[in-house]
Amino acid sequence: MRSFKLKKVLLPFLFLCLIFSFLTNLLLYTQLRKYYTLLYALELDPLGLSYFQDRTVLSEKDNLLQTVVFYGDSRAAQWPSPSVDGFQFFNRGIGNQTAAQVAGRFDEHIVPMKPDVIVLQLCINDLKTIPLFPGRKEQIISYCESNLQEIVQESLDLNSIVVISTIFPLGKVPLERRLVWSEEVEQSRQEVNEFIRNLSSERVIVLDTEPLLADDEGKIKQEYSFDTLHLNESGYQALNLELTRILASIKQKQQ
Repeated sequence: MRSFKLKKVLLPFLFLCLIFSFLTNLLLYTQLRKYYTLLYALELDPLGLSYFQDRTVLSEKDNLLQTVVFYGDSRAAQWPSPSVDGFQFFNRGIGNQTAAQVAGRFDEHIVPMKPDVIVLQLCINDLKTIPLFPGRKEQIISYCESNLQEIVQESLDLNSIVVISTIFPLGKVPLERRLVWSEEVEQSRQEVNEFIRNLSSERVIVLDTEPLLADDEGKIKQEYSFDTLHLNESGYQALNLELTRILASIKQKQQ
């Protein structure tokens, strides 16, 4: 009788353990497949030069409109175009790219377009690696800044106006990311953002995202957060209100 009761308790428990084990392994497999897909895609095309090959920009452009290009990583890639009279918008953002990759594809993806305005958002993919390479923190920050400087200068050489946004505030860090995360990511973000603010000049406009998106603790406002690194639709709407104001100002100065 006692053995029967024990089996009655153990069998459901073992069944739950089996289900838990299956789901855990499925999650691990999914994550591993995602990791290897990104890794092999990077090996095949380190700079992402194969992107946008099927989009012939020069034939699409309307010469009566000023061309604005969003350029950078996934945060740039996900940035929706605002509706602004007198401007046409294109997007040349690629997810998961570092500042070096973004800088390396400038000649391929930006120069042929001869944009009037370039909107930049990049560097978080560099800074998020700092917890894994703590001894290279200063080097990673330095590379971010030098690549930003290079992209800005090349944009100015094209006679483009640069709208460079500071690196977006960060959201809550989920449990699965905490093992590869530290407060140094936020500290480094602030350091690079100060560098970005100092790039401001007549033809380099800094879109400071901190006052627009951050709460009192410097984190992304909950209503704007999609995940730790990315904005939701409302977040981009808040950015586009400021971007629309900037573009209107550019247009007015040119009249």
